[in-house]
Amino acid sequence: MSEVASIIPSSSNSAGLSAQAITELNDRYRSLDFEARLRRLYTDFQPEKIMVTSSFAATSAYFLHIISRIRPEQVIFFIDTGFHFPATLLYRDYLIGLYHLKVKDVKADDYQHQYSEKEKLYETDPDFCCSINKINPLEAIKPNYDIWVSSLMSWQTDHRAGLDIFEERRGIIKFNPMIDVSREERDAYILEHKLPFHPLVADGYSSIGCTHCTVKGEGRSGRWMGKPKTECGLHL
Repeated sequence: MSEVASIIPSSSNSAGLSAQAITELNDRYRSLDFEARLRRLYTDFQPEKIMVTSSFAATSAYFLHIISRIRPEQVIFFIDTGFHFPATLLYRDYLIGLYHLKVKDVKADDYQHQYSEKEKLYETDPDFCCSINKINPLEAIKPNYDIWVSSLMSWQTDHRAGLDIFEERRGIIKFNPMIDVSREERDAYILEHKLPFHPLVADGYSSIGCTHCTVKGEGRSGRWMGKPKTECGLHL
């Protein structure tokens, strides 16, 4: 861990970082681009204590392409909710082969998942459904890590617009290296490197989650349509 990350220890997160240390990390990383931030992270922190997740959604190839170049041995956790589109699972498997990714699935236990399906919680209580099938499975492995790398970008939702590069969330340090990447920058990178979009993008899906909670639409408008919900809860 770098000297900035070691000052003023805190017990409120697994990395032991104080609010001051987090502020200093943000200042140090602010001028770096997305790729440089990721490279710096693996020198500032123990690589084995870094957790990376991906939903293998619309443009996940952008994030995963860079991760695979910087640290090919990095494990990528995929939260298998049991409600994914078949196309998402095919896209995941395609990217695994294309980038030689090391992917591990995390999922709810069978009883809880079956309960959410039987009770149709995705309709009656989508927050509870997300807790069972997304949040709780990830919470179970988080204590093994100090840093959680995400691919959030500020333009995606109002909540994400208020996030910083480093943040403390539920006892772990969230690292959002792409938070200030514009949509235009992302799309330019995808075109330059000829990266594959999720197959449902061509059908009009911009944000892709579970089958019951995703419809065609621009941005996040196709998620949880008719409900005030815009986040599954993982990143709140």
